Amino acid sequence: MLRLYNSYTKRKEVFRPFKDKAVTMYNCGPTVYDFVHIGNLRSFLFADILRRYLEYRKYKVKQVMNITDVGHMTTDADQGEDKMILAMRREGKSVSDIARFYEGAFFEDVKILGVKPAFKYPRATEHVSEMIKLIKKLLKRKHAYKVLEDNAPRPSLKLRGGEGGVMPGYSIYYDLSTFKKYGKLSGNKIEDLIPGARAEVIHEKRNPYDFALWIYKPEHVLQWETPWGRGYPGWHLECSAMSMKYLGATLDIHTGGEDNKFPHHECEIAQSEGATGKQFARFWLHVKHLLVDGKKMSKSLGNFYTLKNLLDRGFTPRVIRYILVSTHYRETLNFTFGGLKSAQAALMKVDELVERLRNPSQPPQNPRGGENSNSPLKVRGNGGVMKFIKKARQDFISALDDDLNVPKTLAVLFSFVRRVNRKFTVHSSQFTAAKCDGVLKFLQEIDSVLGLGLGTVKKSVIPDGVMKLAEEREVARKIKDWKRADELRAQIKESGYIVEDTAFGPRLKKRM
Repeated sequence: MLRLYNSYTKRKEVFRPFKDKAVTMYNCGPTVYDFVHIGNLRSFLFADILRRYLEYRKYKVKQVMNITDVGHMTTDADQGEDKMILAMRREGKSVSDIARFYEGAFFEDVKILGVKPAFKYPRATEHVSEMIKLIKKLLKRKHAYKVLEDNAPRPSLKLRGGEGGVMPGYSIYYDLSTFKKYGKLSGNKIEDLIPGARAEVIHEKRNPYDFALWIYKPEHVLQWETPWGRGYPGWHLECSAMSMKYLGATLDIHTGGEDNKFPHHECEIAQSEGATGKQFARFWLHVKHLLVDGKKMSKSLGNFYTLKNLLDRGFTPRVIRYILVSTHYRETLNFTFGGLKSAQAALMKVDELVERLRNPSQPPQNPRGGENSNSPLKVRGNGGVMKFIKKARQDFISALDDDLNVPKTLAVLFSFVRRVNRKFTVHSSQFTAAKCDGVLKFLQEIDSVLGLGLGTVKKSVIPDGVMKLAEEREVARKIKDWKRADELRAQIKESGYIVEDTAFGPRLKKRM
């Protein structure tokens, strides 16, 4: 039974969707003003594994992830600078060109990392009409109010319903005094909020912490006509409007980074529930921050990494995915290059087992030609392999049912790999094709959730030249010419392979 930690209730709860076996899930997506960094990617990968596991458990998941291309400020204050405008100044391109370029880069990154496509990726700029409708509902239900801006035209007596006369200029704010549940998600209390810390202090606002739904700014590069004048939407509004359009008034799951919890997600709840009177999201799941070498990731510290940065250093997508999902999502991930190398080594162990299982009749890539079947060690046939699979599957499900415990799941995986490897090493001839296929299929079953490319490694063919070097090295070892043996080992390494000496002879594998 799947239990998830609900940030709203502060406890683990049994997950049951609103509709039987149909799950609606909304994930906060990227602001497309720059390349996403590995901290962003960690959050997206968490959502991907959550979705994969729900599908593994036979749920039908309808997933929506937004694309923010307007209104996200450089700070949490309503009147900060729009990140899209900042990027426009930085690059000397139009906001539209910047948004489409970085949106494309985002899609390329998540594709490389094996993230399954969402049902919908709505853009904020294409859903302003839905946001305006939501504001009208909030005004009607007395959760919002208008503020006539100082730089706006005064409303004309001839003006009726926004027609004729001079169009006035209003900003619209959410009146938080009307929503008593504000702060329950994050634990912040309205009376404890410091004026100006999260929303600009404007004297005309009823409360200093009220946040903007609509900002009157006719000179803004991105602007839309409304009954309140020309301007643009507040950042929080888009997620409420778009999630409800595609998933309904009540979501089963809403995810995002820990930094989204306040004020963004608090404001989403206030907007959505204020407009509908219904619970907005039944489960809130938040991913912890990421550190790099124990420090906050920052361009100024030189420890800021994008996917491309890591790929350019020679790390594969599956290794990068591994390290970003290897720490529980509610714990801080300390990203290090040592950790990446450990991830390489861990995945290599699985790849080696896969290669052995695909050629079960002989020890793989053994230049000496020794047979594992000559080993004096005995086992009780291969029936135990299926018991390994059954036990590992139970442990795999148990780990993921416990608030998506991926670290424990990985421990289950590698315990299984060690046990199968040990059994195979003792007596490979007892591994029938059916048993080998059973192990491979189970690895692929695990991978349907983890997405690490388990069981898909292609059989490597060792070049004849490398095999010859290994054979020469064996001759040198037999006559105890250790200097020559070491020289040949170095030549093998230079050729891109590693030689390991085992009880059954030397074993070659490709360097990672």
